[in-house]
Amino acid sequence: MNESLTYPGTAAPARDQVHTLFAQTMGYVAATAALFALGAYLGRNLPGGAGVIAFIAAFACLIGMQFAARKSRQLTVGLLGAFGLLTGLALAPVLTAYASIDPQVLWQAGGATALFIAGFGAAGYATRRDLTAIARAGFWALLALIGFGIALIFVNIPGGAVIYSVLGLVIFAGFTMFDFQRIRRSQDIRTAPLLAASIFLDILNVFLFFLQIFSGEER
Repeated sequence: MNESLTYPGTAAPARDQVHTLFAQTMGYVAATAALFALGAYLGRNLPGGAGVIAFIAAFACLIGMQFAARKSRQLTVGLLGAFGLLTGLALAPVLTAYASIDPQVLWQAGGATALFIAGFGAAGYATRRDLTAIARAGFWALLALIGFGIALIFVNIPGGAVIYSVLGLVIFAGFTMFDFQRIRRSQDIRTAPLLAASIFLDILNVFLFFLQIFSGEER
């Protein structure tokens, strides 16, 4: 899923406003992650087809947030919550499959994700360099990675899955830094739900990449 979301505000805001925006954004991220976990638990016995439907609905919520952001903050927050829950339902069959093989893999991926996001998030938040160019390059790199992933379906490349995951982590390191920098640069508190959605998608993708790496080690 593409994590880029647009939002208003460009100039450097006051320090107190930045702190408020950071607190609200991370609060939304935490709530979305909790709803994701709830969805994954509720959907642990769902068939794969139901997961596909939930994924489509989650994507619709993500798109809906773009249109709701300037009209109703409550609706935007509601769509963010629905997005987290539906994403959990969509990925529940995948996570259940990993857990049935080795539950420890989920904990390893979760711990690695927390360290990854904390490190690159802090770097992005602290840096004074404009990371817009990195995000732009990351978008095209993400498209190339998707193409590589499609090629792996038809071509057997030794270590292809690990290469795919490592490249994905490199790309989302840039996205993570950029999204945390956006918190410091934004002037509009209304951007908090959109920023939270972007950061949650960073976390989710990083988690899935680590999950693939650690499960590959088990094999």
